[in-house]
This record gives sequence, C-alpha cells and structure tokens, in this order.
Amino acid sequence: MSDDPGGDDASDGPPATEATFDDLAGVVDLFGALDRAELRRALAELAFKRGESVDEAALDDAIAEAIEGYYLVPVAADAVTVDGGRDGDSGTDGATGPSATVGAEDEHLAAGPVAFPSLPSAAEDLPHILDVPERTVDRDALAERALSRFRAEAARAVDADERNRIASLLDVSYDIEAWAGVDVGEVRDRLDAALDRLESEDR
Repeated sequence: MSDDPGGDDASDGPPATEATFDDLAGVVDLFGALDRAELRRALAELAFKRGESVDEAALDDAIAEAIEGYYLVPVAADAVTVDGGRDGDSGTDGATGPSATVGAEDEHLAAGPVAFPSLPSAAEDLPHILDVPERTVDRDALAERALSRFRAEAARAVDADERNRIASLLDVSYDIEAWAGVDVGEVRDRLDAALDRLESEDR
C-alpha cells in the first residue's frame, strides 16, 4: 500500500487527497479525534487555504485506505469525551473538567498504531477555523477496537489466502503490540505460517 493516497504523480489528483496517511492521522490527533465529516471538512479547509479544490470521493477513499492500513482507527463516539465542556451539546453548561460523552450516533477516528502523526502545512490554523472541540479518547477502548479488528482481519486473510493482506498484517502486528501494550504473537504465528505455506506452494 502506498503511503500517499494521491499516487506517484502529484499532478494527477486533487491536492487535498494527496496528504500522506501520517498527515491524516496528524489532523485527527490535533483534536484528539474527529468523525469522518469533520476530517473531510478539515482537509477541504486546508485545500481552500492553498487555493485548491478537493475530490470528495477520492478523499473518502484516502480515509478508507488509512483505516485499512491502521493509520486511523474508528472508535465508538461514547469512548470520546470533550474536555472542559466546550462542546455545545455536552450538557456541561460551561463547567470545567471532563464533560459528558459526545453523541454516540457517529464513530470517531483516532490516530492508529501504524501512524507517525504529522501536520500538513497550515494545519495549525484548523482549531481556529473548525467549530470542533478538543477531545479525549479512551485509550483502552481504542486499543480494544484495533485489536479486535486486527484479530478478525488476520483470520479472514488467512482463510482466504490473501497473501498481500497477510504480509501487511504481519507488519501491523509489531506496531499494534507496541502501541496497545498487548501480545499478538499467536496471531503473528498464524500469519507467518500462512505466508510460508503460500510461498512454498509457488516453489
């Protein structure tokens, strides 16, 4: 998987979709978490500041690929809180300290185990542009979500003999161990064995 959703030729796609996956994680991490609509809006704002347009479909594809690659991890909104009562819907009436959870109808995206979050040019202005509060993600819930998905995807990839996905998930296994503080050695052994079997069948 390329680390650049825009492909090798930067002139072929809308600039807002050409942010690296680490940049997508960086924009999300700037706020703690964003839902998909907020992330699209943030990247559209960055494109506007550059005087460029954005292809919404390509942007959705880039976000989907970042999730597939574990640069971003979806998490239930009830695992995301707003600090300091800054969300108008939080019901805190301006009180300080942790507020009520953000509405549970939408998933949020947080930086994942593979990401090294980086900020694209002008991203530091986004908190002043977007009406989005700073959020705190329950790290245990985020890690559990990523780990559950990783185990399920590893099982599917092995069952379907998806060599490229098996190899990709092998790489992810090391990152997710360090990021979540878990042991996925058993899953990695299954992935390793499946990859060895597929390679031996080609000999």
